[in-house]
Amino acid sequence: MAGDSSLSGRNGIRGRLWTIIFEAETKSGKAFDVLLLWAIGLSVVAVMLDSIDSFAMRWGGALKVAEWGFTLLFMTEYFVRIWVVRRPARYIFSFFGIIDFLSWIPTFLGMFFVGSQSLLVIRILRLLRMFRVLKMVGHMRGASIIMRGLLASRAKITVFFFAMVVLATIMGTIAYLLESGQPQSKFTNIPVSIYWAIVTVTTLGYGDLAPLTVEGKFLSALCVLIGYSIMAVPTGIVIGETVNAAMNRQDETTDACPSCGVHGHLLDARYCRRCGQRLNFPEGGPGPPHSYKEGAGETEP
Repeated sequence: MAGDSSLSGRNGIRGRLWTIIFEAETKSGKAFDVLLLWAIGLSVVAVMLDSIDSFAMRWGGALKVAEWGFTLLFMTEYFVRIWVVRRPARYIFSFFGIIDFLSWIPTFLGMFFVGSQSLLVIRILRLLRMFRVLKMVGHMRGASIIMRGLLASRAKITVFFFAMVVLATIMGTIAYLLESGQPQSKFTNIPVSIYWAIVTVTTLGYGDLAPLTVEGKFLSALCVLIGYSIMAVPTGIVIGETVNAAMNRQDETTDACPSCGVHGHLLDARYCRRCGQRLNFPEGGPGPPHSYKEGAGETEP
């Protein structure tokens, strides 16, 4: 009986923590997420201020204390998230799981590698949760549509990318042949010439390399015109796929999977779109799991 009581108490604690951490629709969950967003923002500001010499000299001690405080807070939150989900590995290797891990580990790496603390600015990616916290469902759906459009166009973009690599290689090689024999020419080898071709075709034009011959200048102008001509190609590809994704869009919820913590399920979904586990929400709508079975990956009815 004592064991059952202990297990029931632990399940109750995990259920309450799951509601607070993963469910922004509840009062406690929204309060937790808003406080977390403030902590993330302040921690990023602290990292930025620590990189300014005048601030670091005057407030370095306070900034270090604040940084370790934020680190311990985020580390504790990370391990609590692992504890409350039914499938920890799914959360750990999810997008937000990796971001949550990277939000505190650089502080410890800084003890061995100088400058690693600057990587803590990656915490700002955690602010992506504000769309869910502030019930900006439309923004979440918009971001989802853009991501689906990018994923759907990845094959075409890959082909376009390699076509650009081939074009830059050819243009760079021709530029090397035209310019390498000229006095004071900076086209000293083919890789440097390919770098010039990439900068020119993309219309960046740093100005560190410039052709000296008439033929080279003509080639430079041709590269710029080609760059402007094909600039719309990847844009059109992504826009087309994004429109298709928008037309096929279905409404989604902001509720989290009890197993891996991922959001963005369809309104009538019964299984998680990522880990495939059953979404055992209480009757009447999505919410936290009923209870946790120790040592198992399912919830009890």
